[in-house]
Amino acid sequence: MTISIITVALNVRSTVEDAITSVLGQTYKNIEYVIIDGGSTDGTLDIVNKYKDRISKVVSEPDKGIYDGMNKGILVASGDIVGFLNADDMFYDNAVIQRIALAFESNTIDCVHGDLVYVNRRGPNRITRVWKSREFTEGLFEKSWTPAHPTFYCKKSVYEQFGLYRTDFKIAADVELMYRFLQKNHIKSKYVAADFVRMRDSGVSSRGIQSTVVITREMKKAINENGGHFNLIKYLFFKFLKINSLLKAYGKR
Repeated sequence: MTISIITVALNVRSTVEDAITSVLGQTYKNIEYVIIDGGSTDGTLDIVNKYKDRISKVVSEPDKGIYDGMNKGILVASGDIVGFLNADDMFYDNAVIQRIALAFESNTIDCVHGDLVYVNRRGPNRITRVWKSREFTEGLFEKSWTPAHPTFYCKKSVYEQFGLYRTDFKIAADVELMYRFLQKNHIKSKYVAADFVRMRDSGVSSRGIQSTVVITREMKKAINENGGHFNLIKYLFFKFLKINSLLKAYGKR
């Protein structure tokens, strides 16, 4: 079983090497590593080229944003399973892909997701927050729950059957896709209770009210256009509970 890992990059010279080395250090060796660069001008490609002989495919050309880059990656990937590692992120340890492979080998499933930790941007070994997930059940998206997208690994055949990321979404195309796969089309999923990814943290309030409004609007669009029913009061109630829990946890660190 080949697992394709895709990193979409644009002017990320300061962090992309950590992403690359965390992929190359995985104990699971049947990995196809794909880097989709949006036309970086800051020296990102100089870092990529240091490891070019160990990277399966590198595409560097202008794109229409991160979701367009993700779609390009899926289309050029040849693995049985597809997942993403953001250029700012790192795998939690060197056995993450081994755990993902085992989950697919041990279960009749279409996708896997796990847990994620946020780390300090200047000290990636310092955990600032934790995103603990759970098994998917119908109705969770309407309660402001989603799998952590950087931990979401899915069979390529599912993308071929049910489509790619929608580029008309600004922020929530990943959530729309997971909703379309899990809730609308009922693909079989498995939650692995393990940390998959270290994500550099920009701070609890970094997105701000404006981004929250955009996310909420796009969640409504994603749910309604995929046959669900979006209840704003219900969604905001559960979102408030989630944010409040994160703030309390953040305050203890």
